[in-house]
Amino acid sequence: MLETNPTINNLPEEILPGGNHPDHFQYQEAWYPVHYLQDLDKTQPTPFTLLGKDIVIWWDRQTQSWQTFIDQCPHRLARLSEGRINQNGLLECPYHGWAFSGDGTCQIIPQQAADGKAETSQRACVSTLPTTAKQGLLFVYAGNPENATKTKVPVIEPIEESPEGWVMINTFRDVPYDALTLLENILDPSHVAFTHHRTVGNRANAAPLELEVINSGKHGFKGIWKQGLKPSQSGELSTTFIAPSLMWHDINSPKARILTVVYATPIRKGECRLIARFPFKFSSKIPGILIKLRPRWYYHLGQNGVLEDDQIFLHYQERYLEAKGGSPNFTKAFYLATKADSFVFELRQWVNQYSAEPFPGEPFPPPLPKDALLERYHSHTEKCASCKKALVNIQLLKLWCGSIALLALASSPILAFFLHTTSVLTVVIETVTPLVLGLAWWKLHNLEKQFYQGRLIPPRNQPEKNRN
Repeated sequence: MLETNPTINNLPEEILPGGNHPDHFQYQEAWYPVHYLQDLDKTQPTPFTLLGKDIVIWWDRQTQSWQTFIDQCPHRLARLSEGRINQNGLLECPYHGWAFSGDGTCQIIPQQAADGKAETSQRACVSTLPTTAKQGLLFVYAGNPENATKTKVPVIEPIEESPEGWVMINTFRDVPYDALTLLENILDPSHVAFTHHRTVGNRANAAPLELEVINSGKHGFKGIWKQGLKPSQSGELSTTFIAPSLMWHDINSPKARILTVVYATPIRKGECRLIARFPFKFSSKIPGILIKLRPRWYYHLGQNGVLEDDQIFLHYQERYLEAKGGSPNFTKAFYLATKADSFVFELRQWVNQYSAEPFPGEPFPPPLPKDALLERYHSHTEKCASCKKALVNIQLLKLWCGSIALLALASSPILAFFLHTTSVLTVVIETVTPLVLGLAWWKLHNLEKQFYQGRLIPPRNQPEKNRN
């Protein structure tokens, strides 16, 4: 394969991710996005798992920057993410109160005598990971810290090249399948018409899709589309994969430029954090204004539904592939019969040629039941500042609607005693008010459930409306 990638500039002071071996991609030697900055809480530590390694993210007030540690206190290996940021701005272990500054050095050991110096030992330090913020995301470097400052951070190049005028919709979710499975799925635009029918796709738009890889190498590949997903779609269409975790589709037409960007951050075997970004640049300002009117949590509810369209069968698909020999045997396990599979083929070729498995030799955990695959609260809501706040407000509003409805019903006999029973006011209070508030409570109840669990039957499998 041709060792070029137009989206990565190999400047003298930079090194490309994946290590120096020409035939092996090292997943640790790369930057990974772990959180949107707007979802991180500066008042408390945030846990995450990156490439099977538990880490803790916290805000260091002294340096006014985010820090990332291995989530283990050097004393007795307690999880620091269960601790707190104390009054001095130090990360404090919950077990014995050892406290650490942003560089990982221990500052306080409450149990030692006044003249003790145990905190000065290298053994008292926490292991730190390089951390940086770019394009509204917090990135962590998983490998050799000496390589971090030289290694290119995988940002969205079209936005970096032309930052003005973009309108962005963002979401994320911890999904129950591998980072490679996620990338393979997103690199396959032809599935949209069927899998996402009645969410973001339409079966009527299914058609031959000729995809072509124009260059490829250890650090990714780029491809072009001969036509769009819809017959009316025109303009330049391309797909870029930046190894190991970033890809985007670029639809550039006279009326708008639309990117579909996905980061696949590996958590552990069979689980990854999907970070999705949808940048738009319109020729008119009106669509951008309309996009901004809707709250972030509202978009997240809809996007969670889209993710659940294929979440269940992807969870099983990767296990079936593993049983048939995994990536090394993908040409026999998959029957890739059309040009629409070109990018999937190229991704699996990349995995095989560069031994690019994030968890080599590890088996998948046992499959999960459907209700666990569709849960939303722990995989998204509790980690999202917008959805978490919206859920609290909805629950509060629901409580008020229910309480006032019950109060209106309970007060009916008293009102009827003091007011004339045939008065319009009495009828409204006794009948209309509880009904309206009861309906509002029911609507809020159904909305509340969407923050916890996805729908069992995807829209594509629901009965079609009778058009006759």
